[in-house]
Amino acid sequence: MADRRDERRRQRTWEYIAPGDWAEFVARQPRAHLLQLMEWGRLKDRFDWDAYDIAVADLQGLRASALTLVKDLPMRLGKMAYVPMGPYAQSEMDYKALWIAIGKETGAAFLKIEPGHLAPDEALDLRSMGFRPSPQTIQPPRSIIIDIRGSHDAILANMNQGTRRKIRKSLASDLRIRTGERHDLRAFCQLMQETGDRNSFGVHNAAYFERVFDLLMPRYGTMLLAELAGELLAGVMVFALGGTAWYLYGASSRAHRQVYASYGLQWAAIGWAKELRCHSYDMWGVPDYDEAILEAQFRDRRDGLWGVYGFKRGWGGELRRTMGAWDLPFSRTVYAAYRAALQARKIGLFKP
Repeated sequence: MADRRDERRRQRTWEYIAPGDWAEFVARQPRAHLLQLMEWGRLKDRFDWDAYDIAVADLQGLRASALTLVKDLPMRLGKMAYVPMGPYAQSEMDYKALWIAIGKETGAAFLKIEPGHLAPDEALDLRSMGFRPSPQTIQPPRSIIIDIRGSHDAILANMNQGTRRKIRKSLASDLRIRTGERHDLRAFCQLMQETGDRNSFGVHNAAYFERVFDLLMPRYGTMLLAELAGELLAGVMVFALGGTAWYLYGASSRAHRQVYASYGLQWAAIGWAKELRCHSYDMWGVPDYDEAILEAQFRDRRDGLWGVYGFKRGWGGELRRTMGAWDLPFSRTVYAAYRAALQARKIGLFKP
């Protein structure tokens, strides 16, 4: 089954690029992101999306790339093409060639992109290319990003006092932090479900995390677990590419709260990222509001990402927002129907 699926994906590729060359190209970009790797496409290809590796190349190599996911829209509106945390191109002309290739290869009614955080010296004028801001995001557009280039003491000094205290208590306890193996996934998934129920957000099933582990852990990530006397109290999956580490998945138990397992575990994950010479640690996802609103409401709200904001805010990072989501219509009629359905709340948010 897997071989047939991989062969189908190769046949759909507009310009076939070897996975190693693709990964190297992505890693060199100022906005290098895990979600633009071919492995992420293979993950999503098993769970409700079709994945296309679309590239523009010349004799010198890659000029542009876009890991593109495609999903059928509700109400038989057609298909949406989606580029998470990308794409990448070396010039405006290469970007325009990429949009044409995506439309041709996917047959989508429109393209949605979420470019992520622009690099300081990067210009990406999406409006001039026909894009418009989208009312529907897929990835969380706002996050807290920690600068981890300094010493451990410097990173600690930027945190609030409560977070520093909890880290030190956790490190002084009998908590054991270790690297998880594949056989630990069942316990990790159970803890993820418990955390999702407690904080009112949806979680992926065990098959999803097995696929994450098999595709991404060997080269790009680690699963760290915190245990006390053999009992699993917390777990994280963290990934790194091109100088940035992402805390994508995390779970914790309410048991033995006095050892602050999540704090010791997160500090270990930051240490892992520093060993890989990452400069940034992305806490990945907080409610999409300005800081004044977040600070005024986080003690009272526990829905969605509000439940984790109180934890993430204390780590001394910078609250930042990505460029958000942008849409490029290929069929203006279908795109107008999509916008109308969104306004009527007949299309919900897609699961990241």
